[in-house]
Amino acid sequence: VQLQASGGGLVQAGGSLRLSCAASERTFSSRFMGWFRQAPGKEREFVATLRRDGGYKYYGDSVKGRFTISGDFAKNTVYLQMDSLKPDDTSVYYCAMGRPIVSQYHNSDLYTSWGQGTQVTVSS
Repeated sequence: VQLQASGGGLVQAGGSLRLSCAASERTFSSRFMGWFRQAPGKEREFVATLRRDGGYKYYGDSVKGRFTISGDFAKNTVYLQMDSLKPDDTSVYYCAMGRPIVSQYHNSDLYTSWGQGTQVTVSS
């Protein structure tokens, strides 16, 4: 499965961006589609994930209330609407698919397919 992320860019603090991630095919073995991010010199951070049946959505503490994840699984696509962006949100954002158990939704090791990453830069 190939994942193609898009929508990154440069935005001022307080602004918004919408990321998209399209999967090349539907994989019945993948339960979750989500987003992680990694800034230079920092560890990969969980951002948000969505279970394919729409039953669960989870967010990292640093983005709760500002980011919204959604999916159109007929199109094998997941979106990340990012509002009220802050300079600390500057990072490379990666979409991922996997089959973690619900209690491990934030564990990047359990996501088996990854996109190439898209840069998000928030200026102050």
